[in-house]
Amino acid sequence: MSDSGTALMQQLYDEHAAALWGYCLRLTGQDHARAEDLVQETLIRAWRHRARLDESQGSVRAWLFTVARHLAIDEWRTKRSQSEFSVAEVPESREATDHTDQLLLSWMVADALLSLSADHRAVLVECYFRGASVAEAGRTLGIPAGTVKSRTHYALRALRLVLQERGVSA
Repeated sequence: MSDSGTALMQQLYDEHAAALWGYCLRLTGQDHARAEDLVQETLIRAWRHRARLDESQGSVRAWLFTVARHLAIDEWRTKRSQSEFSVAEVPESREATDHTDQLLLSWMVADALLSLSADHRAVLVECYFRGASVAEAGRTLGIPAGTVKSRTHYALRALRLVLQERGVSA
């Protein structure tokens, strides 16, 4: 690997590895080994497609997260197809709930949240994911309740636009 290639990968790692690790942990349901594998494979793909890492072609972090998400989906599909087998009789149906669509949607929302500003993301995390009231969120974030309300309003609008751009009906 050339010195410039090493420097590029070191910069990529320094800027994005922590966020990519956290994202992969969420994708794998907190499975550290699988998350490590996803991060490693994502960074290998980044190495193989170094030309794609030019910021002028779009967000590098968004590209990395998309690659990680696709790898996780591919892994899930492979495991599912390996666990399927043919049977002589159709088994009785158990009314099992399939959460695949909900899981994929939650990944897409988590990915879309990363495109919001830090202030907007913080109020949405406090109010919607942690279930804090406006007053509690204000205390936690160190801002007035009115600012929490305003930021939440604009953050939801921005999130809706990002999801619509990505083809998710919000």
